[in-house]
Amino acid sequence: MKFLVVRFSSIGDIVLTSPVIRCLRLQVETAEIHYLTKHKFSGILDANPYLSKIHTMGDEMDTDLLDRLKAEDFDYVIDLHHNIRTFRLKRALGKKAYSFPKLNLEKWLLTAWKINRMPEVHIVDRYLQTVSQFGVQTDGRGLDYFIPASAVLKPQDIPASHQAGFMALVIGAALGTKRYPIEHLMEFCKALDHPIIVLGGKEDAEVGAQLEAIDGFKIYNACGKFSLHESAGLIQMSKLVITNDTGLMHIAAAFQKPIISLWGNTVPEFGMSPYYAAGRAPYQKILEVKGLSCRPCSKIGHDSCPKKHFNCMKKIEPLVLLQAVQEFRSAL
Repeated sequence: MKFLVVRFSSIGDIVLTSPVIRCLRLQVETAEIHYLTKHKFSGILDANPYLSKIHTMGDEMDTDLLDRLKAEDFDYVIDLHHNIRTFRLKRALGKKAYSFPKLNLEKWLLTAWKINRMPEVHIVDRYLQTVSQFGVQTDGRGLDYFIPASAVLKPQDIPASHQAGFMALVIGAALGTKRYPIEHLMEFCKALDHPIIVLGGKEDAEVGAQLEAIDGFKIYNACGKFSLHESAGLIQMSKLVITNDTGLMHIAAAFQKPIISLWGNTVPEFGMSPYYAAGRAPYQKILEVKGLSCRPCSKIGHDSCPKKHFNCMKKIEPLVLLQAVQEFRSAL
């Protein structure tokens, strides 16, 4: 059977679909799996051994892409994105399709009225329900993230001061209301007595440099210096990952790393908290400010706080984060 799995974005969302790819390939004997995503996210999947082919697109699907997909003659479409573009894709291919329920009404109720009707089911397990018609069920192995051999880091790729062990501090996020405030980051980094590698994209390099300036021996700013795969390698090498609700959080979970996650305008109730292999969950701590009348204000995020106070992040005091780190170290 030939399947086309569709998920356009983002890094985290694509990582969260990895159990569908693995379980479908290993539990359906004749499964051949293709994946359609945007160009900029295709590299996440390049080393995935369970995929036969990756198809890519820009922001929209053009006629050439649709013709190429039609020529593949898929048996089934597994729609894990479920929007107007995938509706057009499914109509164009004319194949039997199974679509992931996005629960937009339930998300709207939670963001607009703070009425929680979200099921207590992780989004990964909801993705897996989309292929249950084929006898596929969770194998309990958690998420996958595969680093190509060309991107595997060596110990000497990081400073000698960090080669004996470090904590990864992920400061990036796609939107501002998911980012821990810089003043809190600086206070935390000053107080923590352990080597730290700061992770983020090129857009986070300036903040990373400010943190590194606190103590250039203890803190290494890796923002923008490593590719996504290499950053994943740093996550894999770390002792503990401190992270916003972002893609590297899910990559950390794929590597079964201990995680302290910081939640601003989004909430774990959306079903996207760190997802571990069954029975293998290491230390995990979710830090959030409960009881705010304005939270969650969005299912995704905003560039800045709509209310201008940003209490959802500012009220997660650095001392609370330091205490969570101490709990982890005490558990070792």
